[in-house]
Amino acid sequence: MHSNGNGNGICDVTIIGAGPAGLFGAFYAGLRELKVKIVDALDEPGGQLAALYPEKFIYDVPGYPRIIARDLVKCLVDQTMMWKPIMSLGERVQNLNRNPDGTLTLVSNRGEHHSRSVLICGGVGAFTPKKLPSPEFVPYENKGLYYSVKEKSAFRGKNLLIVGGGDSAVDWALNLKDYARHVTLIHRRDQFRAVQSAVTELMHSDVEVKTPYELKAVGGNSQVQTATIFDNRTKEEMTIPVDAVILTLGFNVDLGPIKEWGLDMIGTRYIKVNRKMETNIPGVYAAGDIGAEEGIEPLNLIAVAFSQACMAVNYMYQYLNPGAKAFPGHSSEKKL
Repeated sequence: MHSNGNGNGICDVTIIGAGPAGLFGAFYAGLRELKVKIVDALDEPGGQLAALYPEKFIYDVPGYPRIIARDLVKCLVDQTMMWKPIMSLGERVQNLNRNPDGTLTLVSNRGEHHSRSVLICGGVGAFTPKKLPSPEFVPYENKGLYYSVKEKSAFRGKNLLIVGGGDSAVDWALNLKDYARHVTLIHRRDQFRAVQSAVTELMHSDVEVKTPYELKAVGGNSQVQTATIFDNRTKEEMTIPVDAVILTLGFNVDLGPIKEWGLDMIGTRYIKVNRKMETNIPGVYAAGDIGAEEGIEPLNLIAVAFSQACMAVNYMYQYLNPGAKAFPGHSSEKKL
């Protein structure tokens, strides 16, 4: 799956991004018997689910009361591969050009891809974790100081400090409390930005929550052994024994070269789309976290991304087959 390369000939649909929206979009394009290719800069499918939090529980996917991110990716890949799309992974798209005949050419760091239509499912673009400004933290990175969690088992039986007040901080505190010996969560404000039901669960758990506290320093011989935290109102400091610190400070995101493709944008973060998920370039669509309608607050949720990918592909089918219906019929009536 990882080495199918550029494939031969022109595809009906080329999808940029192999996150949830891209994978489900590829499945739906296959359902409509379109020739599909997926191109992604990462070496494995799944987008942020695979790269940042593969062992995190996800609670808002229809049909799953809760599912681990890695398992959701596996299910999406299995579903998508029913139609055997061409997968070009580890490949970053740099340019998009519309040709005189209406076809599209994607230029990547490895070559060119030719397609009759393109669906951009690039999520938030390239993402890198926000880091603490002090260079004193750098030597401890991946030596007890982490910006993401790849394996929960790595924290089994450890004293753990989590820094942050958003969904990731609260979710990891709840996910790891039964693995770690003790979990402390600090946040620089009294108010959390996470889903209220999760905050309520956190406050009724055995996680030690300290607000408004910030991290001042970590210490130890080559590995993190202590953390110095302080109350940002009184400036009172305390040093606590920890084996690991997880920093969930958000991410710096950049759409990179996509901003240079001639697409109408909303600010620097979103590609402007209409109700059919069309961009201003004929044959180019966008779905998931990367697209937004003018005047409507985006809902960057996996459930919404699935819906948008489904809508985009069905209207792409109509674009590719003028006069055809966008409505695909019910999948229960098809032989899969």
